[in-house]
Amino acid sequence: MFDVVIAGCGPTGAMLAAELRLHDVRVLVVEKEPEPVSSFVRIVSLHIRSLEILAMRGLLDRFLERGRQRPAGGSFAGIPKPTPEGLDSDFTSLLGIPQPVAEGLLRDQAVALGAQVRPGRAVTGLEQDDEGVTIELAGGERLRSRYLVGCDGARSTVRKLLGVGFPGEPSRNDTLMGEMAAAVPQEEIAAKVAEIHETGKLFVFSPFGEGIYRVVIPAAGVSEDRAEPPTIEDFARQLKAIAGTDFGVHSPRWLSRFGDATRLAERYRTGRVLLAGDAAHIHPPAGGQGLNLGIQDAVNLGWKLAAQIRGWAPGTLLDTYHSERHPVAADVLDNTRAQVALASGEPGAQAVRRLLTELMDINEVNRRLVEKITAIGVRYDFGPGPDLLGRRLRDTDLARGRVYDHLRGGRGLVLDRTGRLTADGWTDRVSLVADATAAVDVPALLLRPDGHVAWIGEHQQDLDDHLKRWFGEPVARA
Repeated sequence: MFDVVIAGCGPTGAMLAAELRLHDVRVLVVEKEPEPVSSFVRIVSLHIRSLEILAMRGLLDRFLERGRQRPAGGSFAGIPKPTPEGLDSDFTSLLGIPQPVAEGLLRDQAVALGAQVRPGRAVTGLEQDDEGVTIELAGGERLRSRYLVGCDGARSTVRKLLGVGFPGEPSRNDTLMGEMAAAVPQEEIAAKVAEIHETGKLFVFSPFGEGIYRVVIPAAGVSEDRAEPPTIEDFARQLKAIAGTDFGVHSPRWLSRFGDATRLAERYRTGRVLLAGDAAHIHPPAGGQGLNLGIQDAVNLGWKLAAQIRGWAPGTLLDTYHSERHPVAADVLDNTRAQVALASGEPGAQAVRRLLTELMDINEVNRRLVEKITAIGVRYDFGPGPDLLGRRLRDTDLARGRVYDHLRGGRGLVLDRTGRLTADGWTDRVSLVADATAAVDVPALLLRPDGHVAWIGEHQQDLDDHLKRWFGEPVARA
């Protein structure tokens, strides 16, 4: 019997498996595809918060070696603006990386930590009781697990078997997205892109190095059959209709078509079955937030589910996965709706786009939108307290090492500048670093394993109360 079975070995499922293995949870990942999809080289963007998470787990260098950094500015609705000043992070760039590479690195980490991965295994049924979940796979194989997590994408079988509602808006407009070479010099392309952006029309033709461009354009007039893959001729025809030229596009590396369906699962947990990533939320790719949202779901859920399995979780800890992540996804859905609206060619939408473009010249406005897209503006509701409470803490130097170095094992962390505090009774779950030189403007704080600040203060009893809230009852002191 496994502790957790994860359906789906995409970025969310692989990240969750790695998080659970940090706590010695017995994990099986079942993936319906018989082998990793590598027939395309779509470039995805890892945002600032995701880069911080990779740094927290000691994975960042592997990703930086395989990716290409680009400015974080201009990520909202494609409005060209510089990266704002004052971003509260060591990272002020996004990382473009081929999606198969990102998935492979996360999968390799999960396997290296001891997770089992079985490809070619699709979930076809499930039943749960007070003790666990019985999972049926294609071919009739049955598995028993204490918990099941559906990370199986937008058409999630797990979500459908649970009967969880997926309200929202169906797709109304289709878009073409692809990566390809062009015969026209980049300077000419940039001039045409700037001209079209003035009209507010959806049009992305951005360089990704080595003569390759990412192209995003409306699919109006392309085959109504969404199951029919687009061709390079479809792209050329649409480019001529919008830009008056096809830029000599050729040698496509990856072509796709997507709609603008926007949906959010009504609940993320039903008993012993949970949802994460695209199984819980779908939205247009405006701002490139989807993969990042899933990775961040996994890091929020992993330590909580591990705590439940290990027996030290406070009674409501696992429920905070829904209460924290559901509002974050709702906000992402809203900002993607806004970005899609701003790409409309309607006069009203163009007027709003021109107004927002002007407002984004104000650094604070630009910064707020970048923080929203890159998830460093997320604040969980932990009750009244300083603004830092509930937010993630940026990495910072300590007398020895850096803050994120102490989060690699998925443990909590007390950062104490007073030298008076202890975490006795929780040392199996929480580390303590006493460092009067730490560059934080508070006497002491408690970080959860996901890097969010769960307590700020200086009194031992207050700290003990919050350690109980997040990390359960202490082990009896000798």
